[in-house]
Amino acid sequence: MRALQLLAGAILLGVGGGGAMLVRHAYRQEASQATRPVQRSTPRRPPVATPSPLPSPTPAPFVVRRILNLKQPLRHGDFVWDESGTPSGPIVITVDLAAQVVSIFRDGYEIGTAAIIYGADNMPTPLGVFPILQKDADHVSNLYDAPMPYMLRLTNDGVAIHASDVRYGNATHGCIGVPTGFAKKLFDATRLGDRVIVTNGKTMALGQSIIG
Repeated sequence: MRALQLLAGAILLGVGGGGAMLVRHAYRQEASQATRPVQRSTPRRPPVATPSPLPSPTPAPFVVRRILNLKQPLRHGDFVWDESGTPSGPIVITVDLAAQVVSIFRDGYEIGTAAIIYGADNMPTPLGVFPILQKDADHVSNLYDAPMPYMLRLTNDGVAIHASDVRYGNATHGCIGVPTGFAKKLFDATRLGDRVIVTNGKTMALGQSIIG
């Protein structure tokens, strides 16, 4: 007498392509003799899911916690630097082209500010948020063969913060020029990846978010 048909099902549940995939497989096996051993399929291991890369975290906002108290308005070539009473923390640099001023904040505390020069009308300084891509204390421009001491590169096409002759009437080829003494302190205080925010007429007050 023929044996009853044996029906076995194997269900493979895998993860891939952002969703779950269910694969079903059925097979039929028949024994010709009662003493014939039942053939068993080799267990299959579920595929190992490749982890998807995590999205880049959104930069946390910095809040202005202190603004330096200046005794008088900054003139071209002037700068103030005061780190007293400030904690360690992330660095953010802000540049306001309309006010012709740069400020550096550590954990929201302004530790330095200076008058600047910037790009002429035919070669304007770009607006936006830029990470520091490169630091070179003795950089020389390969486009203009001009020295750019304490250079902090912001763009791949050459825009940077660097020491300049900051005086009324001077301009740059799109870079942000700062007094040499300030440039050295800025160079020492920053590291690659620190953000520089360039605006045109945006002011900030205590308690206001620097990066929203």
